[in-house]
Formats: sequence, structure tokens, C-alpha cells
Amino acid sequence: MNTAQLKQKTLTDTNQQDLIKGEFSPEDAMEIINHLFSEKINFHGMRSFSNKVRFGEIDQVSEARIVELKQSNVELNEVIKSAKSQGKTLKIESVVTIEII
Repeated sequence: MNTAQLKQKTLTDTNQQDLIKGEFSPEDAMEIINHLFSEKINFHGMRSFSNKVRFGEIDQVSEARIVELKQSNVELNEVIKSAKSQGKTLKIESVVTIEII
């Protein structure tokens, strides 16, 4: 695919890329999941802090998202702990989808 075709595809289609794809030990799965959630929580925390400094109020959307992300992380950690106690590995797949709207 040449540059012009890639540019046209990027402007008109949904683009999907694998972020995580494979089988992992519980220890590796825990590290991957915790790191991803930590980064997203940090992103929203910084966004809310920036909004507080600039406008004097926290970003309600980011604060709500932080709560959701923390809960999801706890739930996934429980699944990973369960797999570890059973001596099993975990298959993790995560796709990033970007669509121009």
C-alpha cells in the first residue's frame, strides 16, 4: 500500500491495531494489566489536576473514569489471581480502534 492509499484509508476507514495479543503467565498478565490501568488512571488524574489548576474545577468525566478504571483493575486482578491459584495461563487480547467521526 503506497502513502496515498494509506492516507486515504486512514481518512475514511476505522483503523484497528492489536495492543496486546497472546498467552501470558499470571505474573506477566498482572504486570501488563496493572501497568496499562495505572497509565490510564494517571492520564485522567493529570487531566483533572490540569483542569483544576487552569479553571478551578476538577474534570468530572476524568474523575468518573478513574473510578471505573480502578474497579475494572480490581476485577481483572481477581481473575488473574484465580488463574494463578489454578496453575493456568491467561489469554489476553486488546485492540485499539480509531475512527474519524
